[in-house]
Amino acid sequence: MSKKLFVEKREQGDFAVRKPGSQRASAVLPTQKEAIAKAKDFGAAHPDVERVRNIKGGSPDKWRKA
Repeated sequence: MSKKLFVEKREQGDFAVRKPGSQRASAVLPTQKEAIAKAKDFGAAHPDVERVRNIKGGSPDKWRKA
């Protein structure tokens, strides 16, 4: 069974791997690529990844599957 995990960019510029609804990150890594690999190591077949690009409103626009 695949776990649901998210990879999101933090204010510090690194990337966090989180479970839905969690307050703390399961892992924090310096690059998005490393965070995606760690999420897959934790059992997420296709973790949801926050897009780094910004839209007119100034925030990431959507989530995508890794």
